[in-house]
Amino acid sequence: MLPTLPLLKQTDFPAIERKSLSTLQVNLGYRCNQSCLHCHVNAGPNRTEEMSAETIELILDYCRANDVQTLDLTGGAPELNPGFRHLVTTARGFGMHVIDRCNLTILNEPGQQDLHRFLAAHRVEVIASLPCYLPDNVDTQRGKGVYENSIAAIKKLNAAGYGHDDSGLRLSFVFNPAGAVLPPPQSLLEDDYKRELGKLGILFNQLLTLANMPIKRFGSTLISKGEFADYMLLLKNAHLESNLAEVMCRSLISIDWQGYVYDCDFNQMLELPLPIAGRSRPHLRDLMQLDLSGNPVAIADHCYGCTAGQGSSCGGALN
Repeated sequence: MLPTLPLLKQTDFPAIERKSLSTLQVNLGYRCNQSCLHCHVNAGPNRTEEMSAETIELILDYCRANDVQTLDLTGGAPELNPGFRHLVTTARGFGMHVIDRCNLTILNEPGQQDLHRFLAAHRVEVIASLPCYLPDNVDTQRGKGVYENSIAAIKKLNAAGYGHDDSGLRLSFVFNPAGAVLPPPQSLLEDDYKRELGKLGILFNQLLTLANMPIKRFGSTLISKGEFADYMLLLKNAHLESNLAEVMCRSLISIDWQGYVYDCDFNQMLELPLPIAGRSRPHLRDLMQLDLSGNPVAIADHCYGCTAGQGSSCGGALN
C-alpha cells in the first residue's frame, strides 16, 4: 500500500481549537468480514488487531469520569470484538447514547444472528454502510453479494423496530462516492434512497453523506492511478470556511484499539496523535483528568475532506 501522509503533511489548512468534549469514538479493532475499496481503516478478515478487555474497562472509566454523552463504536466490524456487548450494556446502564457503526452484513454472520435484537433491546443507534441503493454499485465497492446480504440485514433491523418514526430506534445509512468525486447534496440523495428502498419495503431515518478521505486504501488507489493531486485540488477548491465551526474533531476524540488518542478517526489512521504537551503519543489513561477545551487539533491536507462542499463528518453533511 502506498503511503499518503508524506503528501499530506505540508498543509495550509486553517488551525482549529477544541470545544468541550461530548463524544468518544472507539475503534474496537480492524477485523471485519468485508474488505471495502473505500475503507480508510484498511479493515478486513485477516486483520488481528483487537481492543483488550482491560482497555474496554478504561474506556468505561473515562466516560464515567468525564461525563461523556455519546459512545461511538467503530472498527472494522466493532461487533466482532468479544467485549462489544459488555461495553454497550455497561455504557447504556449509566445513561450514555451509544452508536454502532455497522456494515450490515455482520448481522448475518455465524454467532451474530441475534445482534439486531440485542441492539434494539439496548436502544443503540445504528449507522450502517450502504453506499448506494443499486445492487451493482454496492457490490462493486464492497464485494459480490453484499447488496443482497445488506438488504436482508436491514429487514431484520426493521423487524426489530429500527427506522420506524415512532420507535425511537434510529437507523441511518452512510453514502460514500464510488470514486474521486464529492458526494451529492445529502437531502436530495436521501429522497432517492427513500424512494428506491421504499420499493423493497425498507424504512430508515436519515442518509449521511461522507467524502472519501485520501488516506489508506482509497488514498493509495488514487496515487497508483495518478489521481491523488487532482482529488486534493477538488477538495481544496470546494473548501468552505463556514464548515470549520462544525467539524467533528472539535467535540470528539478517537481512541484506537490499543487506547491511544487522536483528534479523529482519520488522524488515527495516519498516526497523527492528539497534540498534548509532554506526550508524543498520548494514551487515554493520560487524559483522565484533563480538560481538552482549547487544545489545538492536529491537521494535515486530508482535513479538506471534512470541509469541502457540504462538509463531511461522522454525522454526515455539515450544512
